[in-house]
Amino acid sequence: MKYALIIPDGAADEPQDSLGGRTPLAAARMPHMDEIAGRGIVGRADHTPPSMPSGSDVGTMSLFGYDPLQYHTGRAPLEAAARGIELAKNDWAIRCNLVTIENSVMRSFTAEQIPNDVAQAAIRRLQKEYCGSTEWKFHAGVSYRNLLIYRGRDETAPFDNSTHTIPPHDITGQPVAEFLPTGTGADDLLRMMDRSAEILPQVPENAARAQDGESPATQIWLWGQGHAPELANFQQRFGVTSAVITAVDLLRGIGRLLGWRIVEVPGATGYLDTDYAAKGRYAIDTLQDVDFIVVHVEATDEASHEGATNEKVTALEQIDSHIVGPVHRWLAEQGDYRILVCPDHPTFLRTKTHSHGFVPFAMCGREIDPDSQSRYNEVEAAKSKLELSNGYDLMPMFLGCD
Repeated sequence: MKYALIIPDGAADEPQDSLGGRTPLAAARMPHMDEIAGRGIVGRADHTPPSMPSGSDVGTMSLFGYDPLQYHTGRAPLEAAARGIELAKNDWAIRCNLVTIENSVMRSFTAEQIPNDVAQAAIRRLQKEYCGSTEWKFHAGVSYRNLLIYRGRDETAPFDNSTHTIPPHDITGQPVAEFLPTGTGADDLLRMMDRSAEILPQVPENAARAQDGESPATQIWLWGQGHAPELANFQQRFGVTSAVITAVDLLRGIGRLLGWRIVEVPGATGYLDTDYAAKGRYAIDTLQDVDFIVVHVEATDEASHEGATNEKVTALEQIDSHIVGPVHRWLAEQGDYRILVCPDHPTFLRTKTHSHGFVPFAMCGREIDPDSQSRYNEVEAAKSKLELSNGYDLMPMFLGCD
């Protein structure tokens, strides 16, 4: 028995005037996702509890079958796990974005997709400024996605559950003053953010971007803090060996914590220019060695963050053509299988940010009796009687463990 889960991140959306009142999922040409809907079942699941942030850290944890209210401790610890950074009892991880803020407004939460070499030079300079500290350590990641680690040693960490931060992708185009960190330890975060605004213009590689007419990173934005979570091993819970394909550290981190194999795909960028076909090929190759493959695609979410409607539709069509189609075809040729398509959360083009609420899913395969739905989108899913308020119930249902 083989299983595949395809995650078009943030694919669920609202009707768009530019698409004739249709959502991107409804407007996109997706014959393979529609085939799954026609041969199986369509429903809705809510992966983001109202009391929690509506990000992929919460949404994918639920999608993988783990109640985020029980297991989630923060986004950054998951990314730390992806990079092999171990957190001790009093250690905390904090997401460190390189951003562009102009006239106190968040112009770009990615510093316009700052190149890796420039980002690494910026993080090295920041670490040099703090090299005398035994507590704070900067870790370079990919482009704007970096980490700050607080090493608590034997002391109590300066943060707790009252520490509140806002993701920078939630405030694009807005004044940042009302979204700054608050609560326990906020003074430490604010001090480092302010200091970074003095340091980053001094980084030659970053200053050169301004001279070339590109947006430099003007400071860091700290958010998503948390301590190490404790997640039960996925194979022990569900009895299947698993692997994940993603270009995003967050998903790699969850995968590592669950005991999954992490599959690196050349050309997987975590952006609109990702190599969709390569992800499809690697998924099929990996399925020959494991029972369950998860293929995560960030491009749909990135398109929403940029308010790019046509690009979101195109990304959905690429996912359908180069990932869902080939993977489903291969599975059907092997024998017994199940395939599931489901986003982790909605990401609205209108607001350019993540949202709470239900997302549509479609699954087909062995012992799944077809319902009356024949297309995969929000409208069709809303007609279904299959509605999971606790999204973490979807995985046991998919794997036949419910």
